[in-house]
Amino acid sequence: MGIFGRSLVVIIIHLFSIFTLLHAATNETDRLALLEFKAKITDPLGVMTSWNSSHHFCQWYGVVCGRRHHQRVTVLYLYSLQLSGSISPHIGNLSFLRELYLYNNSLSYEIPPQIGLLSRLQVLYLYNNSLSGEIPSNLSACSYLTDLHLYHNKLTGEIPRELTFLTTLKLLYLGRNQLTGTIPLSIGNLSSLEILHLSQNNLHGVIPESMGQLKNLTLFGLGANQFSGIIHSSIFNLSLIQDLEVSNNYLEGSLPVSLGASLPNLRFFSIFRNRFTGSIPSSLSNASDLETFQIGNNNFTGIIPSFEKMKNLTNLLLDNNHFGNGDEDDLKFLYGLTNASALSVINLSSNKFGGKLPEQIANLSKQLEIFSITDNQIHGTITTGIEFLVNLNTFYASENNLSGTIPFSIGKLRNLAKLSLSGNGFVGSIPSSLGNLTQLIEISLSDNQLQGYIPPSLGNCKRLLELNFSNNNLTGFIPIQIFEISSLSKILDLSTNRLHGSIPNQVGNLKQLGALYLDNNMLSGNITGALGSCVSLETLSISRNFFQGSIPYSINTLKGLQLLNLSYNNISGKIPSFLTNFNLLELDISYNDFEGMVPVEGIFKNAAATSIVGNKRLCGGISEFGLPTCKSDHKPKSKQRRNVVFIVLVLIGLLALILGCLILWFARKSRQNSASCDFENTNLLRLSYQDLLKATNDFSSNNLIGAGGFGSVYKGILEQDGLVIAVKVFNLTRRGASKSFLAECEVLRNVRHKNLVKVLSACSSVDNDGNNFKALVYEFMDNGSVDDWLHPTHHSRNLNIVQRLNIAIDVGCALEYLHCHFEKLPIVHCDLKPSNVLLDKEMTAHLSDFGLVKFLHKKMIHSIPNESSSLAVVGTIGYCPPEYGMANVASTSGDIFSFGILLLEMFTGKRPDDHMFKEGLSLHNFVKRALPEQVIEIIDPALLEMEEEPLIHFYYSTNMMRKNRLIEFLISILDIGILCSSEAPHERLNINDVVTRLSSIKNKLQVPTG
Repeated sequence: MGIFGRSLVVIIIHLFSIFTLLHAATNETDRLALLEFKAKITDPLGVMTSWNSSHHFCQWYGVVCGRRHHQRVTVLYLYSLQLSGSISPHIGNLSFLRELYLYNNSLSYEIPPQIGLLSRLQVLYLYNNSLSGEIPSNLSACSYLTDLHLYHNKLTGEIPRELTFLTTLKLLYLGRNQLTGTIPLSIGNLSSLEILHLSQNNLHGVIPESMGQLKNLTLFGLGANQFSGIIHSSIFNLSLIQDLEVSNNYLEGSLPVSLGASLPNLRFFSIFRNRFTGSIPSSLSNASDLETFQIGNNNFTGIIPSFEKMKNLTNLLLDNNHFGNGDEDDLKFLYGLTNASALSVINLSSNKFGGKLPEQIANLSKQLEIFSITDNQIHGTITTGIEFLVNLNTFYASENNLSGTIPFSIGKLRNLAKLSLSGNGFVGSIPSSLGNLTQLIEISLSDNQLQGYIPPSLGNCKRLLELNFSNNNLTGFIPIQIFEISSLSKILDLSTNRLHGSIPNQVGNLKQLGALYLDNNMLSGNITGALGSCVSLETLSISRNFFQGSIPYSINTLKGLQLLNLSYNNISGKIPSFLTNFNLLELDISYNDFEGMVPVEGIFKNAAATSIVGNKRLCGGISEFGLPTCKSDHKPKSKQRRNVVFIVLVLIGLLALILGCLILWFARKSRQNSASCDFENTNLLRLSYQDLLKATNDFSSNNLIGAGGFGSVYKGILEQDGLVIAVKVFNLTRRGASKSFLAECEVLRNVRHKNLVKVLSACSSVDNDGNNFKALVYEFMDNGSVDDWLHPTHHSRNLNIVQRLNIAIDVGCALEYLHCHFEKLPIVHCDLKPSNVLLDKEMTAHLSDFGLVKFLHKKMIHSIPNESSSLAVVGTIGYCPPEYGMANVASTSGDIFSFGILLLEMFTGKRPDDHMFKEGLSLHNFVKRALPEQVIEIIDPALLEMEEEPLIHFYYSTNMMRKNRLIEFLISILDIGILCSSEAPHERLNINDVVTRLSSIKNKLQVPTG
């Protein structure tokens, strides 16, 4: 080889060395960027534990490297992993990154503008997080970006005008944020855009005419904003549009005559809650693929065109407009709907439809779930053929001119949950077949001309929340079966009929009932004391009957009562003093036979809200009542008697003084050896007994918010800084209370977790009588306990499926910490139940009440019954696992059993000690037998009612599958509850698996649609 050849070889070797060094350097840049990214992330599932030096970063979880560019990071998959924290600005150093998937996590803070440095980026998915701040305008530098998905965050500010430079963009999801301002006029430059989703923001202004240039658009979503003006005709000419959604705005104008022809691919059309006028164009029939047509809450008029060609139609919502002219042929369009074999929802309510209700409704789709014609001028009868609508869930026909009898065949609609026929002219009797409708949640037949008896078969409707038969001509006794429907929680209204007899004692079963109206009947007898068991009552009206006797003392338990009407009866006796303690807004006891002094406190201070006229033997009260002064019956005592009393009082005083000194001496001696709570954390508040006494208004019963086996909990406000607190005062006369206090101290001074109650202070002192006093002070939980929400006593409130799932995950995370991550010994809670799960202002769950906890040695963590332990286990019946009763063994698997029961109770609404669980049937078996086919029958009716609302008004066509998806999720959740509450400890899940499974269900449940 010559000199030239050797020189060439040397040059090649040098070049190769330089290339190798550059390659190593660029690889190192990616590795360091990933580590910086990890440093800003909290990873509860530990998926990023592989991100360490023992693996090449291309083998790290969620990292994909390219082949062409010498193992540079091209894709990052880290979605649905419960990640929190922030996105590191160093993400901008991954210069070869093409796709970034961080959706379905809990990331917060801003989107780093350094993402704009990723010039190769094509896909950016950050939806379903808690990202805030503005959208970085320099994302426009990502010139290859095709998918920008930022749905469901907390982004603010305006839509950057620079985003309209992204001419390759096909998908733009910015919905469900807090964006303001207007749509950039240059949005028409996004010539490749196929999906535009800006719904659920605070955008305003007019919809730019330039949007008519987006010829490739298939989804046009601007709903739930504040847009005004008209939709330009060019937008209605975007022939590829399949979904058009602009509901909940202030838009006006009319629909173009050519609507169906210019949008031939239309599947979903929603413009409800706007200000549109005019009529529905007849050309709509050309849109033969239409599935949802939702134009309610506008000002449309005219007749409805034929939907005969729309065989795919599933949802037709025309409610709250001015359709119809009161003519006989107003409902003619219903005939054509018989071709739509998948039709699910028809809502024609609040219009001007006239004519006869056609018998052809019996030929509508067997998939029909909602049929509403409320508030129209429709006459005729309900066809007996209604029985063929076998999937009907909601039938609203109130406020019309319907007549005839209610067909007996309606009792064959086994899926019917809501029935309202009020405000018509129905005659005859209430068909007993209604008792077959075991899925009924609400039924209203008020304001008709119904006669006869209330059928006792209605007692079979065990899911009823509301029953209203008022303003009819019903006779006979009130069947006791009605009062055995313990689910009744909203209203029971039987007023203005001709019912007689007394109020049965079974009324006490209605512990959740909010309003009871029995006024204007022919009822008689004494007012039953069983009403005192209806502890959730806010309204009690039994006026204009023939009741007699006095007001029973048991009524004093109705602390939530706001309206009480006992007028026009024969009730006698004194006005009970406990009425002054109620927070009544209205009290009417007029025209009875009350006697004695009228109180001057509470509601009786407000003459405008209190009516007492027609009671001739009353006296006193405030001057506005104009009653005579009460005569005193006090007789002066003789001098001799006064002397005797004085001597007796002096002797009693001396004895009390001596006894007090003895008690104080013994208390001080006892206190020297009494247990105290030694918190090492100097950050805890220093509170004395006197501080707590003032904060709770002398531990007033008005401040009492809970009571348990070892003490009571009071709400308080600290005088120093106004801090709201919860004070748990231990009843030291109860055996084990002092031990419980020490147990809670031991736990609370060692544990720290976001889902455990936060202790603020502990007080071990003596009270004003010299008795030992022990209390723990916690952060006050504004939303009470889960038990308050699942089984409300004073207020009608409810939890949706996501809230219940979040609570379950929070409790699971708390148990996971206690069982697995506490730095000392594993902790068993031993008393997990809804009343020990508290909710803060943000509805985050916190586990409380550690009075029964056990610290376990490692070998005892998964104890089984034949490994007997001396640990005493005491818990709550129904939540304790069976092995506790056999061998007194505390174990983490015991907590899992309690968690499983808690989970089943949260989603069925039934306590484990419900009266139905007897003769071998338990909550566990009850749920297990029902899955999966009968899951709807066991789910908490209040939950189902809450989740049904979105099925009537929804944004996107994919939400039409929401009900089926919910059922799947509910089955999965209940499966977890069944596995956790297995009788054998070794068959139960471990807490890590529980949290992972529930989190996975939550992530799937919150995946955005459309």
